[in-house]
Amino acid sequence: MVKLPHALFLTTLVLHLSFTLAISARGQVPTPPLPILPLPSYSQLKWQQREIIMFLHFGVNTFTGYERGTGHEDPAIFNPVGLDTNQWVSAAVDAGISLMILTAKHHDGFCLWPSKYTDHSVERSRWKDGKGDVVWEFVDAAKARGVDVGLYLSPWDRHEPRYGHILEYNEYYLAQLQELLTNYGSLREIWFDGFKNSTLNMTYYFTEWFSMVKELQSSINIFSDAGPDVRWVGNEDGIAGTTCWATINRTSLSIGNASIEGYLNVGDPRGTHYLPAECDVTIRDGWFWHKSESPKKLSKLLQIYYNSVGRNCVLLLNVPPNTTGLPPETDVHTLKELRTALDTIFSVNLAEKCSVKASSQRGGEDGGFGPENVLDSDHLWTYWAPVDEDDAQDHWIEMRGADGGLRFNVVRIQEAVGLGQRIKRHEIYVDGKKVAQGTTVGHKRLHRLKGGVVQGSVVRIRITESKGLPLVSSIGLHLDPFWQPKDVKVP
Repeated sequence: MVKLPHALFLTTLVLHLSFTLAISARGQVPTPPLPILPLPSYSQLKWQQREIIMFLHFGVNTFTGYERGTGHEDPAIFNPVGLDTNQWVSAAVDAGISLMILTAKHHDGFCLWPSKYTDHSVERSRWKDGKGDVVWEFVDAAKARGVDVGLYLSPWDRHEPRYGHILEYNEYYLAQLQELLTNYGSLREIWFDGFKNSTLNMTYYFTEWFSMVKELQSSINIFSDAGPDVRWVGNEDGIAGTTCWATINRTSLSIGNASIEGYLNVGDPRGTHYLPAECDVTIRDGWFWHKSESPKKLSKLLQIYYNSVGRNCVLLLNVPPNTTGLPPETDVHTLKELRTALDTIFSVNLAEKCSVKASSQRGGEDGGFGPENVLDSDHLWTYWAPVDEDDAQDHWIEMRGADGGLRFNVVRIQEAVGLGQRIKRHEIYVDGKKVAQGTTVGHKRLHRLKGGVVQGSVVRIRITESKGLPLVSSIGLHLDPFWQPKDVKVP
């Protein structure tokens, strides 16, 4: 950060204040600052605010015990006699989840809907005498509860004879994609990956597929290694980089390329595209249900939450149904436990009882961009903004409570990402002592203090480096009773 001479800084600040007073005298409201490109779309903003999405891996693998089917499975083995998609949706609603994604077809090629382009589907299963449609029941149950849906259609198909014949298979895949996008209502996310048979010369026509998706459903978010709306975080552990930009260069990405996993994990401050990351992880060890497995402990799920949602990403948590057709009660209980824990931690914000001040504020005291905005309920479009000419100085915002009255171990910071992700570095002080530091913030940054609970009166957050003016939309001071630093290793 370039330092201006003190006299020059005072001169520019006085000129800015004079200009602000002149505007106020004419009764004009100060304008918002210019955005920093690239910006998120409306669909991306809504997606990021969900924070947790449910994934459901379900199919013939559920009955064979395989994670990756061969494509030679007999469809007759698929018979979830107790399938109840209303139970799936209830489990999501009770966990505060508003979007669910189902594996309509996995690598084995078995379709959970009666596709007219293949008979390797529920049509040849024993379930409902071949007259059932899992995708339809899933969509219908979600719609009844106001929950949004998404689908995964595996490009790799180990059953379909056309696989390996590039033109014929791409036409087949596109035809199935059209079935799902035209017969099952509005989808909010469509999921693609780049898995393929390494022994066949197979090319996927992602450009054509994505164009068709947007033609049929323009507001949908497309997930893949390369977006165009949501990117993979680069691992299946639910862990984003401690630095994680929502921006990235899409021209540097290709689907199924393992060499870019590190780049996907951290993003790019000079990125030309807004492409936030989704962190996929499963509640058990496997992606499909296995009788021998159990769900992860609450402490592990909380660690994953802090390392995904708390690092500017969305968590995609897989909860696989069993052979009966239901997510096991142990998994449903664990989901509820996670929601209860998150509500316990974040429902109380100690900062709301504090007085707040900042290094400066755009438009002066009544300009609408004061530090009090970080304590309101709008975590996106109201924000604290410093003055333009303050670039040469550290920007800071400070919360002051009663003497020694603030006791917390989690600090939450959120940016007004609707105007672009900006913050590059920040530091947190309690009564003058540094307790945490970090790089990016984005939609949400959660600092679970490594030293455990701190107690003090004054909390100051310094923004030491940013792209343009930092715009802070929300700050929280929270107490996490589940956090025991000596017991949990944070990556």
